[in-house]
Amino acid sequence: MRLALPLLLAAIVVFVVALGAVFTVGQTEQAIVLRLGEPVAGRGLVTEPGLHFKLPLIENVVYLDNRILFAESPNLEVLASDNQRLEVDSFLRYRIIDPLRFYQTVGGELGAKNQLASVLNSAVRRVLSEANQRQIVRDERAALMVKIKEQADLEGHKFGVAVVDARIRRVDLPQQISEKVYGRMQTERAREAAEYRAQGAEQAQRITAKADRDVIVLKAEAQQQADQTKGEGDAERSRIFAESFGKDPDFFAFYRSMQAYETAFKGGDTRFLINPRSDFFRFFSSPMIAKAHPAEEAEKKP
Repeated sequence: MRLALPLLLAAIVVFVVALGAVFTVGQTEQAIVLRLGEPVAGRGLVTEPGLHFKLPLIENVVYLDNRILFAESPNLEVLASDNQRLEVDSFLRYRIIDPLRFYQTVGGELGAKNQLASVLNSAVRRVLSEANQRQIVRDERAALMVKIKEQADLEGHKFGVAVVDARIRRVDLPQQISEKVYGRMQTERAREAAEYRAQGAEQAQRITAKADRDVIVLKAEAQQQADQTKGEGDAERSRIFAESFGKDPDFFAFYRSMQAYETAFKGGDTRFLINPRSDFFRFFSSPMIAKAHPAEEAEKKP
């Protein structure tokens, strides 16, 4: 038992030392072996994936990503060549090409993002200050992004990185200017809407007036046609009466007297006095009398 404890402790120490003497580099990583904070000469940079060795306790390993990394710039206000203020949102993608310089200058990815954001801001300001708003927004946007990428890449080599792409994500007017522009747009749209409404109301009144005029004309034409038809009917009626009267004047006189009796003797509150021997009642005394009314006799005389 006395020997077992020292042996166990020795095994633990050997295991810890052996564990500290190896490290693993992944497919997406590269490593820097440091001794007292300085890269180890001859094997300070490890780019091959797999199992590697180092001196335990006095050497440590810093891992860096060998993939394309991302850095972005916060929104910044840029003054274009036409004195137009613009808010620009941009970003870049980079790759670590010199891990030792990268570690010595920026220390890691967080430091790289801060440094590259400053580099990107400077490149964006320099390039966009030479272009006007139309070129930035539409005409030459792709060419301007190429220039930004080239300038950022030139500065990025100082930190051991290569900028593979730089993009302008969004270009807007500042908030105050945007509100004024939107206000002018709303006013213009309201003016156009009012103009369209006025034109529509004018056209509606024109259509309504035409419809009213057409109605009056149609009614007048219909009334004219009705009066003409009625006149023709009255003329035909008079012609038929005249022909009938000419064929049998005595019967016609009798028929007209019967109509007069019917009209005169209708029920009502009107009362009148008349001699029963008057000529009006001649058919009451003798229904077969042939003598006509004096007015009718006068009508037959030429």
